[in-house]
Amino acid sequence: MTALRARGKDRVEIDLDERPWRVVPTEAVFVARLSVGTALDRATARTLGRELRRLRAQAQALRALRARDHTVASLEQRLKDRGAAPGVRRETLEAAQRAGLVDDQRFARTRAMLLATRGAGNHLIADDLERQGVSDDEIRVAVERLEAESVRAGRIIEARGSTAKTARYLASKGFSEETLESLVADLSADAID
Repeated sequence: MTALRARGKDRVEIDLDERPWRVVPTEAVFVARLSVGTALDRATARTLGRELRRLRAQAQALRALRARDHTVASLEQRLKDRGAAPGVRRETLEAAQRAGLVDDQRFARTRAMLLATRGAGNHLIADDLERQGVSDDEIRVAVERLEAESVRAGRIIEARGSTAKTARYLASKGFSEETLESLVADLSADAID
């Protein structure tokens, strides 16, 4: 290496044999122990490559987490789709969990509450969390912490009316049979009167 020049606050331009070669993150330069006058041998190049892949995966994970909360499974799939190797994915996910950036329990609670406030029943909420990669135990805990499904259904019935159309709506929103039975029973009683 014939030169290392700062490019902004977190990048370094590397010259090999007095010709520009690459611009890399400063952290990669430190980890690979690059310095002027050292040869870029195979071991150093491998170390630099590993560090660049690790930093790329971390940047992808942080971008994804800035956009929305993720489960471990959904973030791992995102990194996999972007070509991160299994070891790099594992390391990135462990670092994100240690930092508290990824927490499946928090995700399950927050997502369940959001869906419940949007009028979803417990079945729809559980299905959504399962598709996001949340474990069965965490799904159960998140759903148990919600306001009773019958109370949520009661508000919807109050707003929409006690009709067959409302019953179909609640069924489409994932409300349980037990919750719907009382509405259907009320509809049947009204039809008889």
